[in-house]
Amino acid sequence: MTSGNRRIGILGVGFGSDVHIPGFRSEGWDVAAVYSRKEERARTAAGENDVSDFHTDAYEMISRNDLDAIAIATPPTPHHDFAIAALNAGKHVLCEKPFALSAAQAAEMRDVAASSGRTAMVAHEFRHTPQREQIKELIDDNYIGEFKLASLELYLGRGGSETPPTMTWASSRADGGGFLGALGSHFIDGLRYWFGDVDTVTGRLDTFQPDRTDDSGAIVQSQTDDSFTFTLTFKNGGSATMICSSAVTPARGARISVMGSHGTLFAEQNSPNPAEDGGILGSQGGGPLEAIETPARLVPFSDDRDPRLMAFRLLVRDFNRGIEEGTSPAPNFVDAWRCQQILDAVRESSDTGRTVRID
Repeated sequence: MTSGNRRIGILGVGFGSDVHIPGFRSEGWDVAAVYSRKEERARTAAGENDVSDFHTDAYEMISRNDLDAIAIATPPTPHHDFAIAALNAGKHVLCEKPFALSAAQAAEMRDVAASSGRTAMVAHEFRHTPQREQIKELIDDNYIGEFKLASLELYLGRGGSETPPTMTWASSRADGGGFLGALGSHFIDGLRYWFGDVDTVTGRLDTFQPDRTDDSGAIVQSQTDDSFTFTLTFKNGGSATMICSSAVTPARGARISVMGSHGTLFAEQNSPNPAEDGGILGSQGGGPLEAIETPARLVPFSDDRDPRLMAFRLLVRDFNRGIEEGTSPAPNFVDAWRCQQILDAVRESSDTGRTVRID
């Protein structure tokens, strides 16, 4: 069966509508149904995206015999149950991050995926951005020599509004909210992609702008981080430190420095997400930083509908390949579990003040 004959249901109509629906369609899928808990949201998303069916019961959609795959783009609370139900129903699964509420949940999802024979991947699509792919290639080609140290910064801002943002699941720790999971997970996946598995984790979470507004207009307090720092050491050697905040002014985007025994790489991004067109500076042997040309093959096309779509569509191509080959290409549920272990370890370290070792 070619991808042009495959049918998928999308759970979640926020990011699901913005990226999953156009991304899967552009790679040959028939988006047959969407789901939201709220009927009006589900109906509207189906109408606006020309999807024939909508559901307010996720398990009703998962159980359909005419769907080959399920994409999970809801907030993280139901990811565990939805993914396991879909795999047990014989569906291939692409699940958004944050992947789960805990490493224990993630491990169960990993194990069910492994025994299902289905393709199961996590949507860390930024591996496919030109900048991060090129950093991986340069490291593998020994451009920097033996990896020693990476330094990452990400500074974003709330904006000029004096009204606190609305209290949502993103401000609830029990629901998997927080800036660490929202964007830190992408960077952690990128660090594992470049340097391998993590040995130890030290971290700290902070909430510098805790005020939120509830449905009545009252001021309530966020339970989750808007800022974090962590240091990771890697089983293959070297370490990485990241400092990140969504509560600073002005926002400055991200800076990534990767240093080795005889070379350095430096990359910037102006927004929360890496750019579609890449851009890296490099230095070897103590020379000045100079621009390294981005290979054209790392920018195979452009998609002006959403800056995240090129990377997401490349991820879907891997998903398609996995279905055809009977595999789960990286980033898969093993990668998602490993990332969740690190997220849990940052939170544990912040709570206890101790360094946490990853088994």
